[in-house]
Amino acid sequence: MELLDIYNANRQKTGRVHRRGEKLGKGEYILVVCVWVSDGAGRILLTLRAPEKTASPNTWENSGGAAKMGETSRQAIARELWEETGIRAGEKEFLFLESDQIKDAFFDFYFLCHPVPLTEIVLQPGETSDAKWVTLAEMDEMVDSGVVATPIAKRYLLHRQRLTQLVWQKGKNA
Repeated sequence: MELLDIYNANRQKTGRVHRRGEKLGKGEYILVVCVWVSDGAGRILLTLRAPEKTASPNTWENSGGAAKMGETSRQAIARELWEETGIRAGEKEFLFLESDQIKDAFFDFYFLCHPVPLTEIVLQPGETSDAKWVTLAEMDEMVDSGVVATPIAKRYLLHRQRLTQLVWQKGKNA
């Protein structure tokens, strides 16, 4: 059973805990984190959602998930990326892009330049079933064809201009 901190509308922890899978009460929020990983040569990493996922199965996405009880945003994104891909990165390596409130969650979006061969990606059973590096032009085509999870496609389009600048910058200090 996964336990998550509950936040109020001002993004302050309430001291209450949410059990994942249960409905949040009115005015209750959780924290979700997502990361765009680049190889520093114009490509971003996508993972394929496992077929057994209830939401958007067999669609492509970037790595992310809910922050567990007691985790900071940066702790959560480092853990989620490692769990879903086997990529280890320090909390300070993630470049913060933006925060947004969508429905009953606060979303923190990050960028990370971390080239890794696909052969070193370790998929998380039940979460991810494939991974690939794609150019932004390929991502555009994937979004247009509907093979990217809808919430990820929407956020990608909002981040597209900034991602264009970041994916070509090499090194950790993108």
